[in-house]
Amino acid sequence: MNLKRYHFPVMLTEVVESLEVTAGGRYIDCTLGEGGHSEAILEFSQPGGQLLGLDADHEAIMVSRSRLERFKNSSFLVNSYFSKVSEIAHELNFVPVHGALLDLGLSSLQLDFEERGFSFSDNNILDMRFGLNNDLTAKKIVNEYSEIEISDIIYQFSQDPNSRVIAKAIIKNRPFNNSKELADLISSIRLKVKRKHHPATLTFQALRMAVNDEVEELNKVLSDSFSLLGVGGRLAVISYHSTEDKIVKRFINNGLSTCECPPLNLECRCNISPNLKIVNKKPITPTLEEINQNPRSRSAKLRVIERIQWKKKRFL
Repeated sequence: MNLKRYHFPVMLTEVVESLEVTAGGRYIDCTLGEGGHSEAILEFSQPGGQLLGLDADHEAIMVSRSRLERFKNSSFLVNSYFSKVSEIAHELNFVPVHGALLDLGLSSLQLDFEERGFSFSDNNILDMRFGLNNDLTAKKIVNEYSEIEISDIIYQFSQDPNSRVIAKAIIKNRPFNNSKELADLISSIRLKVKRKHHPATLTFQALRMAVNDEVEELNKVLSDSFSLLGVGGRLAVISYHSTEDKIVKRFINNGLSTCECPPLNLECRCNISPNLKIVNKKPITPTLEEINQNPRSRSAKLRVIERIQWKKKRFL
């Protein structure tokens, strides 16, 4: 691949190969970001390939539109949360599709811009919103929520056993005006369970997920994007932490076990069969070379499933 890059997309080759991108195919990138994966998908789906890209971040749409300028007649870029993918795809008559991608990691745009507040290394504003039309911010949570509410958010979205200790310290030391103040506080706490990464990583993850309602959004986009696939169409999902990966695995397992017979039945009589198959039994992970080039990819896991049952419409 000889593509001009604004950033290096995680597992780019693995994504293109897993989706089996072919000429003339229709694909959806539910997490457009800076357009790196989309650029490769469009490159390999020519001639005739089309792509629908979604992102809640208006800046990401602007960057991607510039990056994908040469594919402007083959791409549809929409500023929207990915949970609306089904609604948008049907409005554009962009169904069925041959493949869909979900890259659940933060983009470089979000991590590197101070005003977004996703990074704890600088005096960033405690925002953490993907889309600026959302009223809830991380600053509002840490400065206005109760100790129990903050503790529940940290534990629910990160399973951090230190959640109560961190929540108590936040209440005692607030208000917080920027991300560095919050990160420095967490770093100063004597935590029960120590981590290899920065002590504030899990708290920032939890706040981001709460602000953007990521669990509900992810559950919906998994179901809706899979429903847009034709027979043989593939859904590729890159997750970066255990909370996301558990949701993805639960969705896959539900698709594998669709029997609705009572638990005491000795044999299946409902004749409802699975509607998907797993393409890679074990998740694909970045190579050591990629991790060295892009340390942010180190925790990435790529899971791929294929639709094997389509009740409404097949590819022509």
